[in-house]
Amino acid sequence: SEDVLSKDAGECAICLEELQQGDTIARLPCLCIYHKGQVFLRVDIKFQRVAFMGCIDEWFEVNRSCPEHPSD
Repeated sequence: SEDVLSKDAGECAICLEELQQGDTIARLPCLCIYHKGQVFLRVDIKFQRVAFMGCIDEWFEVNRSCPEHPSD
């Protein structure tokens, strides 16, 4: 389900950005949470590349399970 995060909640396991209060999130049945509908621009200086990174929406285009609980 889609929700707004009421307090900071650590790191998103997909994009590795912090889950911050006010972020739109998806809460899965296993209770894991991820950014929902947000796209981050990640610049990797070491490897000289720029990538647009999505979160749970992009994950579910390819996968059918929670990133942290694939056997559920």
